[in-house]
Amino acid sequence: MTLPTIAQACGIDFGTSNSTVGWHHAGHSPLIPLENNEETLPSVVFFDYEEDRVHFGRSALDIYMQGDEGRLMRSLKSLLGSNLLDGQTEVQGRALPFRQLLTVFIAELKRRAEAHAGRTFEHAVLGRPVFFVDDNPKADRLAQDTLAEIAQSVGFGEVSFQLEPIAAAMDYESVITREERVLVVDIGGGTSDFTLVRLSPERRNLSDRQSDILATGGVHIGGTDFDRVLSLSQAMPLFGYRTQLKNGAAMPSGYYFNLATWHSINSLYTRKVWMELQDVYRDALALPLLDRLFSLINQRAGHRLAMQIEQAKIDLCAAPTADLDLTHLEKGLIARFEQSQMELALTPLIDSIGRTAHGVLLDAGLRDDQIDTLYFTGGASAIPWLRQRIASQFPTARHVEGNRFGSIGCGLALEAARRYG
Repeated sequence: MTLPTIAQACGIDFGTSNSTVGWHHAGHSPLIPLENNEETLPSVVFFDYEEDRVHFGRSALDIYMQGDEGRLMRSLKSLLGSNLLDGQTEVQGRALPFRQLLTVFIAELKRRAEAHAGRTFEHAVLGRPVFFVDDNPKADRLAQDTLAEIAQSVGFGEVSFQLEPIAAAMDYESVITREERVLVVDIGGGTSDFTLVRLSPERRNLSDRQSDILATGGVHIGGTDFDRVLSLSQAMPLFGYRTQLKNGAAMPSGYYFNLATWHSINSLYTRKVWMELQDVYRDALALPLLDRLFSLINQRAGHRLAMQIEQAKIDLCAAPTADLDLTHLEKGLIARFEQSQMELALTPLIDSIGRTAHGVLLDAGLRDDQIDTLYFTGGASAIPWLRQRIASQFPTARHVEGNRFGSIGCGLALEAARRYG
């Protein structure tokens, strides 16, 4: 199949942490710059109350961190397949359905891509994880249908889907010189997906590649889950998590789980929760820690803390310790995170991901020494203990590093050109 010089359609990788738009036009990078010269747009929306406008991506994060009054929403993709999707949140006294929040962001992706390309895109291939929802085909299908409806509502006339790891494999296949059995390891913000696929220079232009997919598998664990676990294990105890009440019971954990999860942080800022915490405070023993929690809620600093924890996770991948500066909550408060504690806390999640990878091999009926290449992509694939766990299961395979944030978008651009010309 000969690809067009300039494709009529685009590929959209709507990611939990970052999103990209790919467009095949010969002689140029397929990834369209979406924010200044950056090819990724963080999947973040900030509703600025002071200016009464909406900001996206890095701009949204920067304005939020400057202290502007408003609502920050992140990890938007996590809403797909969740019970929250049909709910709503409050933005400046107005009810905002979560479905509309997703629509606003997808519309902005389309607008920015078209503005840079100087053309409209009427068709799109969207990436999707192997499973939006684990072990629930009906909910998984509903999540895809919802994303298709949203994409069509913002102006895409025809929408189709490609598995994200398959898209990443297409990007890798464009540079190989011989046939390979490749396990695509895509560890994103919300899911860990694996695809065992046969690739070769002779097959890269075939329109039907279904027979080349040897096995697929995935689990709903990704970078935001690692952030949540790190938050619960090393940050939340600073705010009273796992302390006791006067009657010997533990502090209610739900507040801390919500504080450690991006899309539920705002639930702590309601009057109802504030009144509940006042009642808990009267029965608490670790009052100084509860005072910190109250300070955080009063400052609406939950997302700021979450961003600091995410950065600490990144730092701990390369250093034995990382400092968490909490002086905005309490004078002189700087917490030290330990790499060894993070590794221990993440072990159950990493084990689950490792079992999923092994399950793909079993489903394909192959031995580990029959896998030629491990192709790593996705931002969370940089976590060293996760890579070591997966690599240990395929000791003879060589390791290839994909574009951690762009492989899927590049592959979707190729697929869009093949499907729609």
